[in-house]
Amino acid sequence: MTTNQQFDKVTDLCREVFTKKLSDYGAAWRIMRPKSVTDQIFIKANRIRNIEIKGVALVDEDVQSGLIGIINYAVIGLIQLELGFADAVDLPKERIMQLYNASLAKAKDLLAAKNHDYDEAWRSMRPESYTDMILMKIYRTKEIEMHDGKTLASEGIDANYLDMINYAVFGLIHLFEKENIEHRQ
Repeated sequence: MTTNQQFDKVTDLCREVFTKKLSDYGAAWRIMRPKSVTDQIFIKANRIRNIEIKGVALVDEDVQSGLIGIINYAVIGLIQLELGFADAVDLPKERIMQLYNASLAKAKDLLAAKNHDYDEAWRSMRPESYTDMILMKIYRTKEIEMHDGKTLASEGIDANYLDMINYAVFGLIHLFEKENIEHRQ
C-alpha cells in the first residue's frame, strides 16, 4: 500500500470513531477552548508514553485508541481554531463532518509535501519517537497559547495540530504494519 492509501485507511478508522462519538455525545466539544483541546491531546500522548516506558496499561484503552484520540482531538483543535469555541452545541453533524474532512485533507496534503522533501524518513523512526514528537508539538503549542497565539519565527498552533495528526497517523500505520507481519508468521 502507498502512504496515501495507508493515510486513508488510518483516517477512515478515526472518522468512524469520531462519527460514532458524535452520535453518542453530539458536538459537546464545541464548548472547549483551544487550550483545553491541547491539554486533552497531552493526556492521550502522555498516557501512550507511560505505556511505552512501563510496558503495561492498567486502563482498558490501548495505544491504538490513544493515537486515534490524538488525531480526533487535533482535528477538533483545528475546527475550534477556525470557528472559535461556542457556549453550546451550535453546528449540525453534516457541517461538523465537512470541517472534519477538510482538516484531514490539510493533514494529508502536508504529509505528502513533507514525505516528498524528507523521503519518508518517518518510516525509519521508532514508534517511541512519534510519541515524543507529538509531546514536543504539544509543549510548543502550549507555549504559543501562553503568547496568545503569536509567534516570532515559528509556525502557528494549526501547524502543530497538523503535525500531531501526522505523527499519530505514522504511529497507527506502524501498528498496522506490525500486526500484518505478526499475522503472517
